[in-house]
Amino acid sequence: MTPHVERLTSAADLDSAARLYREVFGYQDLSHSVNPRLLASLAANGGSVVGVHGRGGELVAFAYGFVGMDRGEIYHYSQAAVVAAGHQGRGLGRALKRGQREVALAGGQTRMRWSFDPSVVRNAHFNLDVLGATGRWFRPEFFGVPDTDRMIVDWDLDDERRAREAPAPAGLPAGLDDPAGWLRPRPAGADTWLPLPLTSTAEQRRELGAVIASLLADGSVAVSCVRLSPDTGAYRFVRSAS
Repeated sequence: MTPHVERLTSAADLDSAARLYREVFGYQDLSHSVNPRLLASLAANGGSVVGVHGRGGELVAFAYGFVGMDRGEIYHYSQAAVVAAGHQGRGLGRALKRGQREVALAGGQTRMRWSFDPSVVRNAHFNLDVLGATGRWFRPEFFGVPDTDRMIVDWDLDDERRAREAPAPAGLPAGLDDPAGWLRPRPAGADTWLPLPLTSTAEQRRELGAVIASLLADGSVAVSCVRLSPDTGAYRFVRSAS
């Protein structure tokens, strides 16, 4: 059954959203929490505050975002999406993004951005392969502290145009899952593949960030990230058309 995503506006729902956010991320420090009053203001002023309720009426998934602008381009920025532990793997993450998409389109925005940790292959796969977003920017220490490097994706909210402009499928180069090649770009025709460990050290994450930043600065964009073996994943980069 397709999850029912709805806008959250009641004080009870916004309090539940803030609590779910803390629980999913395991935050104890209140400075890392989400303020329900901020969520109310976002919901009333063009932001997206959406969620999914369980059968018992409890909030089991929540996402929020706001309108952003970069050099004159207006877009929707998705700050966070969280799903309760017992409800993960049921398509709620995708449903939340679709819910935010509806809010953004209603507000006149046609693109969405968000950030994620590029060392987490399962998140990269969801963002790039499942949703069809494109990794266009890299920000080291995005939140001002170490180990918060982030890739920022751009998501075209026009489903038909996004499907039409999606890069053609590509075969994997031989030996890409060999750990000896981790973090070393592998050109393959017009593509570049970047293998990486599924579980990385802080030093490997720093090196990964440096390589990704170099590829993006050179005019490539990330369009896919797949798991190749129990210990190796790989990004696929293509030359940007824009």
